[in-house]
Amino acid sequence: MLVSAWCTAPAIAPTTGLFGPGLTYPVGVPSIWPVHGYAKDKEALQGRLRRIEGQVRGIQKMIDEDRYCIDVLTQINAARAALESVALLLLRDHTEHCVADAIKAGDGAVKVRELSDAVERLVKG
Repeated sequence: MLVSAWCTAPAIAPTTGLFGPGLTYPVGVPSIWPVHGYAKDKEALQGRLRRIEGQVRGIQKMIDEDRYCIDVLTQINAARAALESVALLLLRDHTEHCVADAIKAGDGAVKVRELSDAVERLVKG
């Protein structure tokens, strides 16, 4: 089933593009483009990623300035932890939206396996 390959649209999902701005899709009707589970947290995720980007630039500057190794490692650990926090938020949203929708549609096995594989990759890091 094609719908299970995507996350279905939430109650009202604004879209732009092929059908123009402002068009909406009713509950359970897939949009032309996938609506991902993280859509509701997109701004927060982008903000977190911008901060992480700043952290990484700061680490580069520390290297340029020949800063103490342990201080650099401490900042690397902080950036890694921030990325893990983003990953956990994405996993939660994916589970609550994409996996739950696939299960409700009777096609959850693929999404559950995909989720398990993603968790395994994160744990093995």
